[in-house]
Amino acid sequence: MRTKEEFVKGLRDRRKVFYRGGLIDVTEHPVIKVAVSHASKLFEYRERVGEDNSSKFFRVPRDSQDLMERHRLIYGLTMYCNGIFNISQAIGSDALFALLITSRKVDKERGTDYTRRVENYLAYVKERDLTLATAQTDVKGDRSKRPKEQEDPDMYLRITEVRSDGIVVKGAKAHTTQAAVSDEIVVIPTRAMRDNEKEYAVAFAVPAETEGLRMYVRPIDELEGNSSAVVSRQDYELETLTVFDNVFVPWDRVFLFQESKFAGQLATLFATFHRFTALSYRVATANLFLGAARLASYVNGIQNEKQVRDDMVDIIMYKEVMRATALSAALSPLIDESVAIPNPTFTNVGKLYSNAHFHDVVRDLIDISGGIIATMPSEEDLKGEGGEEILKYLRGAVDGKERTQVLKMAKELGSSHLTGYLLTLMVHAEGSMEASKIELYRGYDFSDSEKLVRSLLKS
Repeated sequence: MRTKEEFVKGLRDRRKVFYRGGLIDVTEHPVIKVAVSHASKLFEYRERVGEDNSSKFFRVPRDSQDLMERHRLIYGLTMYCNGIFNISQAIGSDALFALLITSRKVDKERGTDYTRRVENYLAYVKERDLTLATAQTDVKGDRSKRPKEQEDPDMYLRITEVRSDGIVVKGAKAHTTQAAVSDEIVVIPTRAMRDNEKEYAVAFAVPAETEGLRMYVRPIDELEGNSSAVVSRQDYELETLTVFDNVFVPWDRVFLFQESKFAGQLATLFATFHRFTALSYRVATANLFLGAARLASYVNGIQNEKQVRDDMVDIIMYKEVMRATALSAALSPLIDESVAIPNPTFTNVGKLYSNAHFHDVVRDLIDISGGIIATMPSEEDLKGEGGEEILKYLRGAVDGKERTQVLKMAKELGSSHLTGYLLTLMVHAEGSMEASKIELYRGYDFSDSEKLVRSLLKS
């Protein structure tokens, strides 16, 4: 197992990462290195180490017990990282589980050897204890047009050249969380492809320092724009636009090549694993809002008010519905190619609930904390010449210093750049609400409902 120091040292390579217009060293940049520190906490978390002295994240789930353990692992690591999800081995392994299932199906039908490649790659990253980012979402261009119809063919990542030793790909993937501070990037299709779109049906893995790979990190306004930030100064994750400019991929790292029939299946399988992971980490993230709201009610002296109780129950419901659906998904898995898949119905129900109700959680926190979290003086004022006077007038049920400490956290979660980022994240991350609705409707078993009504109509 690697140490955090070995992980950080490994990031000092040839990777091309750009931030605010400049090429940076992710381990040295004063803002981006916070994400490096966050990722490195994986290597401090001893509960992830299995009996075989390898990461439990790479244990292929075979049954309900394995999925339950994965849920607890993701929840526990998120709590260890102050309620901020640590994807370093979670999402990449989700993609590998989906690839294991898909590769076996393709091999059976086409006589290919993808299973060997995926299994060898899984063994490779497991042995070296590597971190993985997953690049799925294509930039898509004109959403009304399919990949082949785009004015610019690079709007979906595609194969541009086939060589004896591998393939060359071009395009870009958006929202590649933590790619800039990961060892490897696993690439999979974003959607189903038609027969005439074979060049877009591709899956593979490359090191983050691969030639032709460039990553553009979004502005970290949560940290740079909020001097009173609490959690962001210790933990946050990067989002990156990842450009593949004629990137070469050797055949042993190609896991899907022009098999358009299986692109959609792979995308859906990954989404199911990914959404189960989302439920597991979001239960932990909800503790940030629950704890901040609870403490805000104390320092404001309103913990016994009915409206506060109602707001707190909203947040409790949000947290526990996600936990309940995650556990249900683990207890009722589908087994495909000897891999346990979280139950898609419970997974998508939980994901949709999470999507639809996160803004309620933010509203509840604001309601309890008060408008002061949007108008309170700056951190510089609190530490400046008039700091004592400000604290005098910011007292509540406790003195101004204690109340302000709590309100800083409430501000970061409920009235800051981080709030806007999370509001967007909780709607679109792990697939849009519409994508979850499609999968829930398409895969739902209506038979009991239809039989019940039909039997009544015949009586």
